[in-house]
Amino acid sequence: MTSYPTTLPSPQDVRARLVQAACEAFIAEGYRVGVDRIAALAGVAKQTLYNHFAGKAELFAEVIKSATFEFLVALDDDGAPLRERLIRFGVRYRERLLSAGGLQFYRMLVAEIPRFPELAAAFYESGPRRTAECLRGVIVTAMDKGELRREEPDFAVTLLLSMLVGAERSHYLFSGEAPPEPDPREAARIVDCFLRAFAP
Repeated sequence: MTSYPTTLPSPQDVRARLVQAACEAFIAEGYRVGVDRIAALAGVAKQTLYNHFAGKAELFAEVIKSATFEFLVALDDDGAPLRERLIRFGVRYRERLLSAGGLQFYRMLVAEIPRFPELAAAFYESGPRRTAECLRGVIVTAMDKGELRREEPDFAVTLLLSMLVGAERSHYLFSGEAPPEPDPREAARIVDCFLRAFAP
């Protein structure tokens, strides 16, 4: 006798599987990968994918948004001191962007944008812009409280994000060296340097 599951997977579970499958597929095969392939990796029918996402561009944006959430949650105001929140953010940000998978995703993105210009907007809105806006809010609040010297917030945001990954990402993208295991102490050193630069 054939047995059937008594409960169906929740829509949230299916959506999460689709996002994870899409992330793996984009890294391995580029943006040209078909939705059939993504659906198969997620273990669902293609129509199920379309029940959750209008198309591949929307799914790609959700992949970026999901990855970005992993480090933006570290900025949540949970009562922790500013330094602690920025270090938490810095550790997760560096783990995501400087990992082997993060570097490979970046390579894929740069290679595919000329053929799929909609990728640039989806990536920018869901990733860099969202990150900068959240970080800007934290920095403005800290400046209002006197925890940081009053300065142009956008300059401070750009500086911190550049310090966290800029030169290192270029190094690992083009040198051929594999990135090392993430070291939280490096994020702390960078944040401390930033805080000294913007000390009241």
